Amino acid sequence: MADMRLIVAGAGGRMGRALTRVIAETPGAVLTGALEAPGSELLGKDASVLAGLPANGVKLSADLWTLSANADGILDFTVPRATIANVAIAAERGLVHVIGTTGLSSSDEAVINSVTSRAVVVKSGNMSLGVNLLAALVKRVARSLDESFDIEILEMHHNQKVDAPSGTALMFGRAAAEGRAVDHDKRTVKAREGHTGARKPGDIGYAALRGGTVVGEHHVIFAGPAERLELVHRAEDRMLFARGALHAALWARGQKPGLYSMADVLDLRNF
Repeated sequence: MADMRLIVAGAGGRMGRALTRVIAETPGAVLTGALEAPGSELLGKDASVLAGLPANGVKLSADLWTLSANADGILDFTVPRATIANVAIAAERGLVHVIGTTGLSSSDEAVINSVTSRAVVVKSGNMSLGVNLLAALVKRVARSLDESFDIEILEMHHNQKVDAPSGTALMFGRAAAEGRAVDHDKRTVKAREGHTGARKPGDIGYAALRGGTVVGEHHVIFAGPAERLELVHRAEDRMLFARGALHAALWARGQKPGLYSMADVLDLRNF
Protein backbone atom coordinates (compact mmCIF):
# COMPACT_ATOMS: atom_id res chain seq x y z
CA MET A 1 0.00 0.00 0.00
CA ALA A 2 1.23 3.49 -0.81
CA ASP A 3 2.31 5.79 1.98
CA MET A 4 -0.57 7.51 3.77
CA ARG A 5 -0.54 11.19 2.78
CA LEU A 6 -1.26 13.31 5.83
CA ILE A 7 -2.08 16.93 6.61
CA VAL A 8 -1.13 18.35 9.99
CA ALA A 9 -3.58 20.97 11.26
CA GLY A 10 -2.07 23.63 13.49
CA ALA A 11 1.32 22.74 12.03
CA GLY A 12 3.01 25.75 13.59
CA GLY A 13 2.06 24.85 17.16
CA ARG A 14 3.81 22.54 19.59
CA MET A 15 1.63 19.51 18.82
CA GLY A 16 1.72 20.29 15.10
CA ARG A 17 5.51 20.29 15.12
CA ALA A 18 5.57 17.04 17.10
CA LEU A 19 3.21 15.47 14.54
CA THR A 20 5.46 16.63 11.70
CA ARG A 21 8.46 15.00 13.39
CA VAL A 22 6.71 11.71 14.07
CA ILE A 23 5.43 11.48 10.47
CA ALA A 24 8.99 12.00 9.24
CA GLU A 25 10.28 9.11 11.36
CA THR A 26 7.46 6.64 10.59
CA PRO A 27 7.51 4.32 7.55
CA GLY A 28 4.20 4.28 5.68
CA ALA A 29 3.35 7.92 6.35
CA VAL A 30 4.27 11.12 4.52
CA LEU A 31 3.51 14.77 5.20
CA THR A 32 1.60 16.23 2.28
CA GLY A 33 0.10 19.38 3.82
CA ALA A 34 0.51 21.75 6.74
CA LEU A 35 -2.48 23.82 7.86
CA GLU A 36 -2.34 27.03 9.92
CA ALA A 37 -4.85 29.69 10.89
CA PRO A 38 -5.54 32.53 8.45
CA GLY A 39 -3.36 35.51 9.30
CA SER A 40 -0.70 33.47 11.08
CA GLU A 41 2.81 34.88 10.73
CA LEU A 42 3.98 31.32 10.03
CA LEU A 43 2.09 30.94 6.74
CA GLY A 44 4.52 30.12 3.95
CA LYS A 45 7.12 28.68 6.34
CA ASP A 46 8.46 25.17 5.72
CA ALA A 47 6.73 22.73 8.10
CA SER A 48 9.77 20.51 8.57
CA VAL A 49 12.08 23.42 9.31
CA LEU A 50 9.65 24.59 11.99
CA ALA A 51 9.78 21.09 13.45
CA GLY A 52 13.59 21.15 13.58
CA LEU A 53 14.07 18.92 10.53
CA PRO A 54 15.58 19.48 7.08
CA ALA A 55 13.28 21.35 4.68
CA ASN A 56 10.77 19.20 2.80
CA GLY A 57 9.00 21.85 0.71
CA VAL A 58 5.66 21.54 2.53
CA LYS A 59 4.66 25.13 3.31
CA LEU A 60 2.13 26.18 5.92
CA SER A 61 -1.16 27.18 4.31
CA ALA A 62 -4.60 28.32 5.49
CA ASP A 63 -6.40 26.64 2.56
CA LEU A 64 -7.52 23.18 3.64
CA TRP A 65 -9.62 22.63 0.52
CA THR A 66 -6.56 22.90 -1.72
CA LEU A 67 -4.29 20.95 0.62
CA SER A 68 -6.80 18.11 0.89
CA ALA A 69 -6.99 17.46 -2.86
CA ASN A 70 -4.01 15.11 -2.60
CA ALA A 71 -4.31 13.74 0.92
CA ASP A 72 -5.61 10.67 2.74
CA GLY A 73 -5.99 12.04 6.25
CA ILE A 74 -5.70 14.98 8.62
CA LEU A 75 -4.29 15.04 12.14
CA ASP A 76 -6.13 17.74 14.05
CA PHE A 77 -4.96 18.95 17.47
CA THR A 78 -6.13 22.54 17.26
CA VAL A 79 -8.98 24.45 18.93
CA PRO A 80 -12.71 23.70 18.68
CA ARG A 81 -13.51 26.45 16.19
CA ALA A 82 -10.75 25.31 13.83
CA THR A 83 -11.61 21.64 14.16
CA ILE A 84 -15.28 22.25 13.37
CA ALA A 85 -14.27 24.28 10.32
CA ASN A 86 -12.13 21.34 9.19
CA VAL A 87 -14.81 18.67 9.71
CA ALA A 88 -16.95 19.40 6.63
CA ILE A 89 -13.98 19.67 4.25
CA ALA A 90 -12.38 16.50 5.57
CA ALA A 91 -15.66 14.62 5.12
CA GLU A 92 -16.25 16.04 1.64
CA ARG A 93 -12.75 15.01 0.56
CA GLY A 94 -13.06 11.57 2.17
CA LEU A 95 -10.15 12.12 4.54
CA VAL A 96 -9.55 10.12 7.68
CA HIS A 97 -9.96 12.76 10.39
CA VAL A 98 -8.04 12.14 13.61
CA ILE A 99 -9.24 14.61 16.24
CA GLY A 100 -7.28 15.24 19.42
CA THR A 101 -8.76 18.68 20.05
CA THR A 102 -10.10 19.20 23.57
CA GLY A 103 -12.68 21.59 24.94
CA LEU A 104 -15.34 20.60 22.36
CA SER A 105 -18.89 21.61 23.30
CA SER A 106 -21.97 19.43 22.91
CA SER A 107 -22.85 21.35 19.73
CA ASP A 108 -19.32 20.73 18.40
CA GLU A 109 -19.74 17.03 19.13
CA ALA A 110 -23.03 17.07 17.23
CA VAL A 111 -21.33 18.57 14.17
CA ILE A 112 -18.64 15.88 14.27
CA ASN A 113 -21.24 13.13 14.69
CA SER A 114 -23.19 14.48 11.69
CA VAL A 115 -20.44 13.49 9.24
CA THR A 116 -19.66 10.03 10.56
CA SER A 117 -22.22 8.32 8.34
CA ARG A 118 -19.94 9.15 5.40
CA ALA A 119 -16.54 9.82 6.96
CA VAL A 120 -14.01 8.02 9.13
CA VAL A 121 -13.36 10.00 12.32
CA VAL A 122 -11.13 8.91 15.19
CA LYS A 123 -11.63 11.17 18.20
CA SER A 124 -10.09 10.96 21.63
CA GLY A 125 -9.33 13.34 24.46
CA ASN A 126 -5.93 11.67 24.60
CA MET A 127 -4.11 9.59 21.99
CA SER A 128 -1.62 8.01 24.41
CA LEU A 129 -1.48 4.22 24.60
CA GLY A 130 -1.01 4.36 28.37
CA VAL A 131 -3.90 6.76 28.91
CA ASN A 132 -6.30 4.63 26.91
CA LEU A 133 -5.26 1.48 28.74
CA LEU A 134 -5.77 3.37 32.00
CA ALA A 135 -9.25 4.48 30.91
CA ALA A 136 -10.15 0.83 30.37
CA LEU A 137 -8.87 0.05 33.88
CA VAL A 138 -10.87 2.95 35.35
CA LYS A 139 -14.04 1.60 33.78
CA ARG A 140 -13.32 -1.88 35.11
CA VAL A 141 -12.52 -0.69 38.64
CA ALA A 142 -15.60 1.57 38.76
CA ARG A 143 -17.74 -1.41 37.77
CA SER A 144 -16.23 -3.52 40.56
CA LEU A 145 -16.39 -0.98 43.40
CA ASP A 146 -19.74 0.34 44.61
CA GLU A 147 -20.63 3.91 45.65
CA SER A 148 -18.94 3.48 49.02
CA PHE A 149 -15.82 4.29 47.00
CA ASP A 150 -15.84 7.97 46.03
CA ILE A 151 -14.28 8.83 42.66
CA GLU A 152 -12.08 11.92 42.38
CA ILE A 153 -10.01 12.92 39.35
CA LEU A 154 -7.03 15.24 39.76
CA GLU A 155 -5.14 16.59 36.76
CA MET A 156 -2.23 18.97 36.23
CA HIS A 157 -1.03 20.63 33.03
CA HIS A 158 1.30 23.41 31.91
CA ASN A 159 0.39 27.03 32.51
CA GLN A 160 -0.62 27.67 28.88
CA LYS A 161 -3.48 25.14 28.79
CA VAL A 162 -6.77 26.94 28.22
CA ASP A 163 -9.45 24.36 29.10
CA ALA A 164 -10.29 22.64 32.36
CA PRO A 165 -10.91 19.90 33.26
CA SER A 166 -8.63 18.45 30.62
CA GLY A 167 -10.05 16.27 27.87
CA THR A 168 -8.16 13.34 29.38
CA ALA A 169 -9.65 13.93 32.83
CA LEU A 170 -13.12 13.98 31.29
CA MET A 171 -12.26 10.81 29.40
CA PHE A 172 -11.47 9.09 32.72
CA GLY A 173 -14.63 10.49 34.29
CA ARG A 174 -16.78 9.17 31.46
CA ALA A 175 -15.07 5.78 31.72
CA ALA A 176 -15.89 5.70 35.44
CA ALA A 177 -19.49 6.73 34.78
CA GLU A 178 -19.82 4.02 32.14
CA GLY A 179 -18.43 1.47 34.59
CA ARG A 180 -21.01 2.56 37.16
CA ALA A 181 -23.79 2.78 34.54
CA VAL A 182 -24.64 6.38 35.46
CA ASP A 183 -25.06 9.60 33.49
CA HIS A 184 -21.70 11.36 33.64
CA ASP A 185 -23.06 14.87 33.12
CA LYS A 186 -25.58 14.48 35.95
CA ARG A 187 -23.12 13.06 38.47
CA THR A 188 -20.06 15.31 38.11
CA VAL A 189 -18.74 18.07 40.36
CA LYS A 190 -16.19 20.21 38.52
CA ALA A 191 -15.51 22.86 41.16
CA ARG A 192 -15.79 23.22 44.93
CA GLU A 193 -15.61 26.43 46.90
CA GLY A 194 -16.96 27.67 50.20
CA HIS A 195 -19.42 25.73 52.33
CA THR A 196 -20.32 22.92 49.94
CA GLY A 197 -21.86 20.49 52.36
CA ALA A 198 -21.03 16.81 52.51
CA ARG A 199 -20.01 14.98 49.38
CA LYS A 200 -22.90 13.20 47.68
CA PRO A 201 -22.41 9.44 47.23
CA GLY A 202 -21.85 8.50 43.61
CA ASP A 203 -20.56 11.89 42.45
CA ILE A 204 -17.45 12.06 40.26
CA GLY A 205 -15.29 14.98 41.33
CA TYR A 206 -12.72 16.91 39.33
CA ALA A 207 -9.83 19.14 40.34
CA ALA A 208 -7.50 20.95 37.91
CA LEU A 209 -4.01 22.33 38.57
CA ARG A 210 -2.03 24.54 36.17
CA GLY A 211 1.64 25.44 36.35
CA GLY A 212 5.07 25.31 34.79
CA THR A 213 5.71 23.04 31.83
CA VAL A 214 3.85 19.90 32.96
CA VAL A 215 2.90 17.91 29.84
CA GLY A 216 0.12 16.07 31.64
CA GLU A 217 -0.49 14.21 34.90
CA HIS A 218 -3.72 12.47 35.90
CA HIS A 219 -4.78 10.70 39.10
CA VAL A 220 -8.02 8.73 39.33
CA ILE A 221 -8.72 8.12 43.01
CA PHE A 222 -11.17 5.58 44.41
CA ALA A 223 -11.50 6.54 48.09
CA GLY A 224 -13.36 3.98 50.17
CA PRO A 225 -13.79 3.12 53.83
CA ALA A 226 -10.26 2.84 55.29
CA GLU A 227 -8.57 2.32 51.91
CA ARG A 228 -7.78 4.22 48.74
CA LEU A 229 -6.88 3.06 45.25
CA GLU A 230 -5.08 5.47 42.89
CA LEU A 231 -4.52 4.98 39.17
CA VAL A 232 -1.93 7.40 37.79
CA HIS A 233 -0.58 8.41 34.38
CA ARG A 234 2.26 10.87 33.79
CA ALA A 235 3.07 12.14 30.32
CA GLU A 236 6.71 13.18 29.94
CA ASP A 237 6.87 14.23 26.29
CA ARG A 238 4.07 15.29 23.92
CA MET A 239 5.63 13.04 21.24
CA LEU A 240 3.69 10.16 22.83
CA PHE A 241 0.43 11.85 21.78
CA ALA A 242 1.75 12.39 18.27
CA ARG A 243 2.77 8.74 17.92
CA GLY A 244 -0.64 7.62 19.14
CA ALA A 245 -2.41 9.91 16.68
CA LEU A 246 -0.36 8.61 13.77
CA HIS A 247 -1.02 5.03 14.88
CA ALA A 248 -4.74 5.86 14.86
CA ALA A 249 -4.58 7.37 11.37
CA LEU A 250 -2.81 4.36 9.90
CA TRP A 251 -5.32 2.03 11.59
CA ALA A 252 -8.29 4.09 10.34
CA ARG A 253 -7.28 3.96 6.69
CA GLY A 254 -9.71 1.60 5.00
CA GLN A 255 -12.16 1.44 7.92
CA LYS A 256 -15.88 1.89 7.28
CA PRO A 257 -17.35 5.37 7.93
CA GLY A 258 -18.05 5.95 11.58
CA LEU A 259 -16.90 7.55 14.80
CA TYR A 260 -14.07 5.65 16.43
CA SER A 261 -11.98 6.13 19.54
CA MET A 262 -8.61 4.86 20.70
CA ALA A 263 -10.50 2.03 22.40
CA ASP A 264 -11.35 0.82 18.88
CA VAL A 265 -7.82 1.39 17.62
CA LEU A 266 -6.36 -0.59 20.52
CA ASP A 267 -9.19 -3.19 20.66
CA LEU A 268 -10.17 -2.31 24.23
CA ARG A 269 -13.95 -2.27 23.81
CA ASN A 270 -14.48 -5.59 25.59
CA PHE A 271 -11.81 -5.15 28.27
